[in-house]
Amino acid sequence: MPSFLEAVESKNQLIAVWSRLTGEQGGIVDLDDGVHRMWVDSPFGFWNTVTLTDADIPAEALKDQLGRAADFMRGRTRAGYLWIFEDLLTPDAQRELLPAAAAAGLELAFSGRGMAGDIDIPDVTHPELEIRRVQSEDDLIAYGEINAYAYGMPPGAGRVAVAGSRLWRDAFAYIGYRDGRPVTCAATVAGPDSLFLALVATLPDQMRRGYGEAVTRKAIHQSIAQTGHHRVVLHATEVGRPVYERIGCTTNSPIHFFHLAQA
Repeated sequence: MPSFLEAVESKNQLIAVWSRLTGEQGGIVDLDDGVHRMWVDSPFGFWNTVTLTDADIPAEALKDQLGRAADFMRGRTRAGYLWIFEDLLTPDAQRELLPAAAAAGLELAFSGRGMAGDIDIPDVTHPELEIRRVQSEDDLIAYGEINAYAYGMPPGAGRVAVAGSRLWRDAFAYIGYRDGRPVTCAATVAGPDSLFLALVATLPDQMRRGYGEAVTRKAIHQSIAQTGHHRVVLHATEVGRPVYERIGCTTNSPIHFFHLAQA
């Protein structure tokens, strides 16, 4: 699949899954002329999301959309992110992205990559982990706390992010336990013809032991077995990218995460 089409796929998966979770939590889900807003006003910042929906966005339209996205974000109580899929911008707009964002009062927080692959992987075990599917409310809370610690948020933010969630309980969500302690997690959400991998995290003091890759492979294997879908779509940080490449995914569009500039 060409990179441009994979960028569209990646953006569409974000909108589909994030709209579901935002609606589940009673947040804002709406579209304002190319600016899609999915905002829970949650202390878990990834649940407060804005992205641009069009393709081949020219520089002038980009400036307008960045301004409207920033104005919306300023009106919220909690901080969040504007996701920009670089391959959905024209070359002129790509060159103008950083100065246009600065003019709108936004600054780059970090960047990552869209990734995808048509894959098939065997079941997996890890000698130091017991890997179990999320089933209970206590499991959900543990899942949220792992993500909060991994991304530098207070543990309470992670608990709020998934507590009581039907979406994440119905997802193929797995936790890896080391000596009874939950240390790593990953989940896929099934769509009509693909799997969306999200909320992959490992406690900072348990990294570089293969735990994240093991639980990710488990989540993908089980979801393929139960849905028949082999297409996996995800958004990766640079740290996580090598893991997903080993699993069989390849990179596509750079993704840039902007937040409001500090006064």
